[in-house]
Amino acid sequence: MPSANQIYDYIVVGAGPAGSVLANRLSADPKHNVLLLEAGGQDNYPWIHIPVGYLYCIGNPRTDWCFKTEAQPGLQGRSLSYPRGKVLGGSSSINGMIYMRGQAGDYDRWAAMGNKGWAWQDVLPLFKRSEKHYAGNSALHGAEGEWRVEQQRYSWTILDAFRDAAAQNGIASVNDFNGGDNQGCGYFQVNQRAGVRWNASKAFIRPVLKRPNLTVLTGVQVDKVLLENHRATQVKARWQGADHTFSARREIILSAGSIGSPGILQRSGIGPRPLLENLGITVQHELPGVGGNLQDHLQLRLIFKLSNARTLNQVANSLWGKVGMGLRYAYDRSGPLAMAPSQLGAFVKSDPDQPSANLQYHVQPLSLERFGEPLHTFPAFTASVCNLRPKSRGRVDIRSANPDDVPLIDPNYLSHPDDLKVAADAIRLTRRIVASSALHTFSPEEYLPGAALQTEQELHEAAAKIGTTIFHPVGTCRMGQDAEAVVDAELRVHGIAGLRVADASIMPTIVSGNTCSPTLMIGEKAAQLILATPSNALEIDAGISRTAAVPVA
Repeated sequence: MPSANQIYDYIVVGAGPAGSVLANRLSADPKHNVLLLEAGGQDNYPWIHIPVGYLYCIGNPRTDWCFKTEAQPGLQGRSLSYPRGKVLGGSSSINGMIYMRGQAGDYDRWAAMGNKGWAWQDVLPLFKRSEKHYAGNSALHGAEGEWRVEQQRYSWTILDAFRDAAAQNGIASVNDFNGGDNQGCGYFQVNQRAGVRWNASKAFIRPVLKRPNLTVLTGVQVDKVLLENHRATQVKARWQGADHTFSARREIILSAGSIGSPGILQRSGIGPRPLLENLGITVQHELPGVGGNLQDHLQLRLIFKLSNARTLNQVANSLWGKVGMGLRYAYDRSGPLAMAPSQLGAFVKSDPDQPSANLQYHVQPLSLERFGEPLHTFPAFTASVCNLRPKSRGRVDIRSANPDDVPLIDPNYLSHPDDLKVAADAIRLTRRIVASSALHTFSPEEYLPGAALQTEQELHEAAAKIGTTIFHPVGTCRMGQDAEAVVDAELRVHGIAGLRVADASIMPTIVSGNTCSPTLMIGEKAAQLILATPSNALEIDAGISRTAAVPVA
């Protein structure tokens, strides 16, 4: 536990994928005293670790912050649930466990935007360093890291048939989506260990908890970063019912995610001047881009009723089915309880003019109205498809200076006309795949959005009706050198010494796939950058006053 007036070398705020890696790597040198602060609790809820428990963690206040978006004009005025992990491991504790890097072009674009050191050839070694891949070391994969990557332990006939139907539409079957070009259809690789979820906490925090130079605190609600002469020196937070101030000798790193990190900056007086002044927050450093550039993957969940098919809907709605699932999982950690919610994936172009695959499918042998609600009673599958490179941009802002107030989240979905076109094309492509002969045996019938919707305008309205987040918010503290950028290529906050941001919020543009492992890579990159910085460029002058510090109990 922290001692009174203790000063740490590094304070990491947020124990999600990036923060977990940072705490591990920075504390590997016993000379570095590291404090990791997590606002959520311990990751000891049983459903976190049983893979299908994803369905019971999202929307559960024990494991999810249960945020809501603002009403979205592009989604017929609907407000969406916006899940974010509320335990050690962050969203890696409640996500779909899919191991995905995105495309090489994603990172090459970051580098082309002026972010030196972020091209695919630069980040591939970082992905490999963290990775413990089931197939061993290769040119593309690593096997000596902590981030376990395994094949799935269960399959469904209906998913195999969808893969065959995709092949009938020119979407080739592939075994690995992570070589830099993820076009094709196949089963996702997953972050599991023998049928159990493998989150960032298990990978990077638990193995090093006994390090005497690492302190991990949960239930710490960080309010703001305190500055002295434009240098970050302390973190003000609420812990165990009392206010505390934690001091850093070298650096403070915000890894609180695309929702949390911009909020901490704004409450610290770092952000858009009009917002801060309107909320009565003293502007410490004007950075207009803080909270802007919000990007997310909007998924269109097309649901098809089936005949002659076995899906999780029937199994989970049957007493004997539930008993059978439990017994099989207890026996060898396989069966439906071991499955990632989305098992089969596909990456494809929405039209031939796209430079690379711009659609991603998550195909599920189940259906439900929305996450957190019961599965349908009829047999069905869901073909969820998202635009990988949306042009719509939104914002995340604080509502007040009170850290307990929920953030204002406005993704601004489908506000760009190109996104509407891609959505309509995605629905038409999905219908072509499902109409293929490989699926005829199951007589698929479109339940949502409904086969009667055919015109471009009707498909736009369908997308607005069924679109929902796939939980990939990024970009709200984006990396770059222009006036709207928040951090530089070394993740240092522009204009503030001793302060970095390292999480999905720094992405200039969203990656072409699931965001968990790219976020983990960002943590690995941040650690590399920090440890390569000479200590005399980091340490705060010992003569700086710390009279504002509150003793830690």
